[in-house]
Amino acid sequence: MQKPQKSLTVGIHSPAGRNNRGVITCRHRGGGHKRRYRHIDFRRSKQNMSAVVHQIEYDPNRTARIALVVYEDGERRYILHPVGLRVGDTIIASETAPNAIGNCLPLANVPLGIAVHNVEVTPNKGGQLVRAAGTVAQIVAKEGRFATLRLPSGEVRLVAQECTATIGQVGSKGATKLYKAGQMRWRGKRPTVRGVVMNPCDHPHGGGEGRAPIGRPHPVTPWGRPALGHLTRRAKRYSNQYIIRTRRA
Repeated sequence: MQKPQKSLTVGIHSPAGRNNRGVITCRHRGGGHKRRYRHIDFRRSKQNMSAVVHQIEYDPNRTARIALVVYEDGERRYILHPVGLRVGDTIIASETAPNAIGNCLPLANVPLGIAVHNVEVTPNKGGQLVRAAGTVAQIVAKEGRFATLRLPSGEVRLVAQECTATIGQVGSKGATKLYKAGQMRWRGKRPTVRGVVMNPCDHPHGGGEGRAPIGRPHPVTPWGRPALGHLTRRAKRYSNQYIIRTRRA
């Protein structure tokens, strides 16, 4: 396995589900193997300068593989590795870039039906959509200031045409087969225990002699809120006006 580029990595501290006061706010997290974070160039801000793919690496912080590219001026950066991009290939980020795998250009210059990933939502902020392994979005229409994208979840939404995207599909299969429980522990995920086997001081379902029912009309969370069918998402979001069809349609 190739060693990562040292100048592009930094050590990170795992909060293990704790907040700034050390209180557990997200249960069943902790431990896990030590990782170094790889700085990924989601913005592709080095415009009109070609780069050569130097090597393709594993990244423990994401499901996708990453590619180390070397620009003409010698600068090295990591990008998401798209399917079909090989060591030695040349890529570029430009408004006039050809529609080749790995190139980054505004949605206004991408033809309809082309598969893209690493899509920006806000111009010049960097790609925020379609970054997981194997995912791909498709441009289905353009009208006015916006392009219509079909996302991997099935959602169809509007994105400003000045936002950039990278041509191709994100590489790697993503999911790997787990052969033992310890592999989940390496990922920092601890065991989950049912509420009915806990003590009453730990969960509303706990307590009783032997196998006892939960003792209330409906199941609840450890904090007493309804667990099944209770809506917790806010009714309105700032981006809802740009969603044409939700992923639950």
